[in-house]
Formats: sequence, C-alpha cells, structure tokens
Amino acid sequence: MSFKVQFSHIAEIIMGQSPKGEEVNNEGIGLPLLNGPTEFTDRYPLPVQHTAFEKKTSLPGDILFCVRGSTTGKMNYSDQKYCIGRGLAAIRGRNGYPTPYVKAVLEACLPELLAAATGSTFPNVSRDLISNISVDVLSVDDAYRISKFIESQEGKVFNNNRINQTLEQMAQALFKSWFVDFEPVKAKIAVLEAGGSLEDATLAAMTVISGKDADSLAIFEREYPEKYAELKATAELFPTAMQESELGEIPVSWTLSEIGKEINIAGGATPSTKTPEFWDNGNINWTTPKDLSDLKDRILLHTERKITKLGLGKISSGLLPINTVLMSSRAPVGYLAIAKIPVAINQGYIAMKCDKDLSPEFVLQWCSINMPEIVSRASGTTFAEISKKNFKPIPLVKPPENLVKDYTKQVSTIYSLIENNARENNNLSQLRDTLLPKLLSGEITLPEAEEIAKEADYV
Repeated sequence: MSFKVQFSHIAEIIMGQSPKGEEVNNEGIGLPLLNGPTEFTDRYPLPVQHTAFEKKTSLPGDILFCVRGSTTGKMNYSDQKYCIGRGLAAIRGRNGYPTPYVKAVLEACLPELLAAATGSTFPNVSRDLISNISVDVLSVDDAYRISKFIESQEGKVFNNNRINQTLEQMAQALFKSWFVDFEPVKAKIAVLEAGGSLEDATLAAMTVISGKDADSLAIFEREYPEKYAELKATAELFPTAMQESELGEIPVSWTLSEIGKEINIAGGATPSTKTPEFWDNGNINWTTPKDLSDLKDRILLHTERKITKLGLGKISSGLLPINTVLMSSRAPVGYLAIAKIPVAINQGYIAMKCDKDLSPEFVLQWCSINMPEIVSRASGTTFAEISKKNFKPIPLVKPPENLVKDYTKQVSTIYSLIENNARENNNLSQLRDTLLPKLLSGEITLPEAEEIAKEADYV
C-alpha cells in the first residue's frame, strides 16, 4: 500500500553550481563538466568540457535532472563523478530507497512539478520545490524490488540502442567505402599499376570489402565457399579505372545524375485543425518532423498524431508507402528516417519514394553523407528551409544498378536488425508506461507485473 511523503524523504537533492569561465577547459583537466541537456544522450551524458572546480558534483548512479529552461525535467543517469553546473541537479535515493525507483517517482510527479515551476517564459525549479512536492511511495522493500524490474527494462532498451548505433555505423561505413571513397576501385587500380594481375586486383578489392587479409580470405574460402563466391562476385562489380567528372574522379561506367531524377519526391500538408472531421478518431498515421526529433534509430514506427480519411484527402501526396525516406526540410533541416509504416506527412518534410534504381537504404545514407550540401541549399529569413526545387538538382554519383542491389542486400540485414530492436524498444516503453504507474500506486504487485511482461516476452 502506498503512502504520502515529501520527495525529500526518499531523495537527496544536490543543486548544481557553475564554475567561472577561467576555471573551464577543453584539455581534459579535472572533472568532466556538465552544463545541461546539450550533453545528454538516451541514458548517459557525453561531456565536452572539464574543470578543477568541484563544489557541486554528481556520483555514479545519480539522476541528472534539468532544472532550468525549456528542457526542465529532462533526465540522464550519471555514469561517473561529474561537476554539475547550475542548470542541473543531482538526485539520489535516501532512507533505503534505490535511485531507479526515485527516478520513476520523479517522472510520475513531473507534470505537477512543472506546473508549479517559476519563470515567465521557461520553467525553473528550485531545490525547495523539488524537496517539498508530495509523492506516493511504497515501502523500501517494495521499492527495491520494483527498482530491479525498472533496471531490467531500461537495460534492455539501452543495450538495444547501443547495438543499433553500431549497426548504423556499419551501414554508414560500407556506403562511404563503396560510394564516396571508392576504396574497392582504388585497391584494384593500385594492384594493376604495380604490375599485378586482374585476379590479384579482385583479391585486393575483396580484402577492402571484407576487412580480411589474404590469409584470412584463404581460410574463409575453405570454410565458407558459397559466401566466398558471393564476396568475389561483389568485388568483380567494381571497375578497375577512374574517370574525370564535374565532381572530380569517379569510377568508370558510373554516371553523374541528380537526386531528383533518381527518386520521386513528395511534400505534405496539415489538414485544418479547426475541422474535427479531419482529426477526431483518426487512425491514419500523420507525421511532423517532431516524430523524428527523438528517434534513436532512423526507423519510423509510429506517429504522435493520426488523421481521418477525410483529413488524408486534404494532402495531395496522400498516404506514402512503407520504405519512403523522410527528411525534415525545416526547423531543422536534416532529420532522417525510413518509414516502416504507411504515413501521411505535413509540410515540414521532403519525402523520397525509392521506386526506381536506388533503394531506401542507399538514399538514406546518401542524404546523411550529403547533408552539408543539402543544408547549404536551404534558405529563409525566419528559419532555414530546403525546398523541393533546391533539393532536386543536388548532384549524385550513380553506381550501376547491380552494385546498388548488392549494397542493399548487405545492409538490408543490418536494417532488419535495427528495426527489430526499435520495435522491441517501443514495446518495452509502452509496457513500462502501462505497468509502472500501477506498480508505484500499489494497484498491481511486482509478480503480477512480471507475469504481464513475461506474457509479452519482455522479461
């Protein structure tokens, strides 16, 4: 059974204090310094500055809580000792209450806390305000058991995110090697210029593509002959010479094109919010760039808002198919994702339907690599925006279709894994949002919550 206490009964609160400018350095001297949410990630911060000033610090396991500005209430965990500036507070459990449980209680009372915050433009919360807010808590023993459940769920999400970051880096590295740096082509050229044979050149390309040296490739051939044959076939797709182009040297037989000629581009709209028939009880996914702003993976699986069939009729691009590549075109330019659901879009997107030679995975990575060029073509007095007119002419080095297919085949496995992990994280988050309030209030017991999670296959 829950009972009411002041938040300070279950938590120790340390308000941050910023060091003087001359006490801050970028040379790694002293403690890492955290100034606010700009250094936050999905779990642990990434500091960029240090200081010898150690008056206010967090300890490993503490909650890092934003107390000033528009990001008040945003949280991370402290994975080491940090100096914390005045935009942050460090919060840790006390009187036997574990910190993950304290964080869950803090999340539950956050709307009330923000409503009581001071500030004419942005909320600010004081130590007294946090300390004195009334919260419902369970016994220490129950809190400890719930904390273990929370840690298990959050740990799965964190591990999935780390795996997905690695997978995305792999897809990016492969794209850059093949289609930006032309490493397999250059490896072939180097061998041929040194007097090697065509077979030697192919072997050099295989080394670049696989990351295996010649001895490892020989073992690979013996143990996995079919995969070795596939690797060799891929290497043979790369030419053995370069040619001049308007963009500099590119591989022979590759062509210069424009992104607008290789994909079908669509824009969106917002049905009138004053017409309830466009929104009420809608079940059609409708997205704004806000849906992409917090994506940990470049995979769109759900949207915050839905529209009706009548609302969809007000958007000329209609319902876009699965595997449409989405890029925010303003405020800011450059959020990217592959839609894994049919979706309608608002006017803040450039949507790319990849129904020609280029795959969604190729286009996603092309946009990512070429984002500086895309942003440079944006214009606007209030905020930068890239129009379809300015986006379409951006030059693109187009490889042969069979090489695009080969790249897509390799990274499709990667993106399938990313999508599966992202779906699991969505399910875990929904399960947490459903179960945690009931656990905190005592409405259900931990064994009941664990049984529900087990049935959902998330224990």
